[in-house]
Amino acid sequence: MDVKLLALVAALTVATYSPPSQAKPISLVERCYCRSTVNNLPRSYIRELRFIQTPNCPFQVIAKLKSNKEVCLNPETRWLQQYLRNALNKLKKSKQGI
Repeated sequence: MDVKLLALVAALTVATYSPPSQAKPISLVERCYCRSTVNNLPRSYIRELRFIQTPNCPFQVIAKLKSNKEVCLNPETRWLQQYLRNALNKLKKSKQGI
């Protein structure tokens, strides 16, 4: 009887002191950051833009506003599409110059 109790205490001790896993649960990994998007946000409100491309989610654009709030922008917005085209053209020109 004492051997079983000792084994149980040893197993609980090992489980308690084992390092936690760094992996995220599947439900959190597959969740998209942007669940809804904003279509009509003036560019003057935006401080910076972030772009996220993940395998399970569509292309996502996160705008950090001057008020430090973050909102998701619709990537199909006309001014955002023009902004991305200009950024890609600038990138191509800089690579051609090298």
